[in-house]
Amino acid sequence: MLSDVLLINDDFKKLSNSLFEYIEPIRDNRRWVIAIAGESGSGKSVLTHCLSMCYKVIGLKAKPLHTDNYYKTLPEERTEWRKKNGPLAIGSDEYDWDVLNDNIKSFRNAAVAEDMPCVELLTNTVDRLTTDFANIDVLIVEGLYAMRVADADMRIFIDIPYYKSLKAQTMRGKETLDDFREIVLAREHEEVLATKELSDVVVSLQDNEYLFKV
Repeated sequence: MLSDVLLINDDFKKLSNSLFEYIEPIRDNRRWVIAIAGESGSGKSVLTHCLSMCYKVIGLKAKPLHTDNYYKTLPEERTEWRKKNGPLAIGSDEYDWDVLNDNIKSFRNAAVAEDMPCVELLTNTVDRLTTDFANIDVLIVEGLYAMRVADADMRIFIDIPYYKSLKAQTMRGKETLDDFREIVLAREHEEVLATKELSDVVVSLQDNEYLFKV
């Protein structure tokens, strides 16, 4: 999303390099979709950025696709919508999967996607972008429920303790951590953790270091 801020540290650079070295021999120069999922504050966007940079270094193009842009409601309207519809409405059904899947299909076909949503946080509006995927080698789809992307070649799940997700929310200050926000995070925790079994690679925080296993 536009106006979002990333805090990149050396841990994620090291992790992305390790993942890149693992992925590339398997990808074998094919057009690939990589999905990266995990709870709020787990580092999905940061890892996506760092992994994309690994491709840039070798002269290839990896395009991030942030699923937060595909919510059916705008950020400033989402809390009221959730309060109205109840906690059980929180989850992957909040995404517009038809548009998301159409955009992924455009990448597969090396075609032009003419309706890619991009949320501008400062104005709470959605820009509609035109993207030519002809010269894009890898599409990296990241978000809470990215494991549920049907057309993915590799699924990477970032597994962090729930208390660290809560701490990350407080540190980032993107949303007020009030009682209802905690209900939302608890519901998202259940929904996201249920998708871990769909992953091909699990990244976990152990002894203050991110490690991955397949």
